Amino acid sequence: MIMNIPRNSHSNEVQLGGRNPFAEVDPQDSAPADEELASSALTGNKDSLETLVRRHQPWVFNIALRMLWRRDRAEDATQEILIKVVTKLSTFRGQSKFRTWLYRIAFNHLLNVRKSEIEDHSVTFTDMGRALDETPDWDLPDPKSVPVELPLLVEEARVGCMTAMLMCLDRRQRMAFILGEYFGVTSEVGGEVMEVSPENFRQLLSRARRDLYQFMHEKCGLVNAANPCRCAKKTRSYMEAGYVDPARLEFTKGRLATINQIAPHRLDELQKLDRKHAELFRDHGFLAPPDLAAKLRELIRESGFDAEIASAS
Repeated sequence: MIMNIPRNSHSNEVQLGGRNPFAEVDPQDSAPADEELASSALTGNKDSLETLVRRHQPWVFNIALRMLWRRDRAEDATQEILIKVVTKLSTFRGQSKFRTWLYRIAFNHLLNVRKSEIEDHSVTFTDMGRALDETPDWDLPDPKSVPVELPLLVEEARVGCMTAMLMCLDRRQRMAFILGEYFGVTSEVGGEVMEVSPENFRQLLSRARRDLYQFMHEKCGLVNAANPCRCAKKTRSYMEAGYVDPARLEFTKGRLATINQIAPHRLDELQKLDRKHAELFRDHGFLAPPDLAAKLRELIRESGFDAEIASAS
């Protein structure tokens, strides 16, 4: 189910953060580097700090959403991570790239944040397979009975179901999959963020892909036409169960682009498995982050940033 999405407008570029933080910086890119903004912020320039936070906010949110499954949890985690970034900025010594420093903070926060309701039940692929089998196949609801178009509801069901599959992975495998498969980071960058060797990052990603793709091949009609599970047939059941709420979309609201538009895949060393699975995930939307514009300066002011600068100088 492919949705019409907005093309790259200036507004979208702003909401996307302007650039992929995991990509190599284009030498013709005139935007200040993260390290330059961090250095300026540490002299007390709050505009530089705000630019830095805005640049990474959408990426942190989109990682958090895939780690935590629920939008409200991801929004809370995004704000908590950004507060940590602001309050700990004086500890950035430039011994690594700023992105490594920031996304280590994000990774450690998401690794230790309280479990979601799905994780509380220790969902396994076996559990999820059984749940899919037991979910009735129903026709879609009357279009007049819902506030959004039916294709959008089916897309919500599809992305929600695939994101729930991620919950069957442990958190370290899940993060490796999000970084490596969704956002196409190299094993070197992924290893730096997760504080493991590139080889260990590849191993985490390989195991996550193997388990996830095997499950999809056995259950998902998007991957294997012989499988009976179809997103459109499950959508109404998901609505009845509360997993899809037409009035409160979790995974399709504020779609700015697809992942594969903003983060071209680069892990050529891991091409052995069927790429169809990966492209299904990478067709998911890159979503607009929570609007912290009004809160951002207040966040910076109340975070003790000024005190941090004074003590560091």
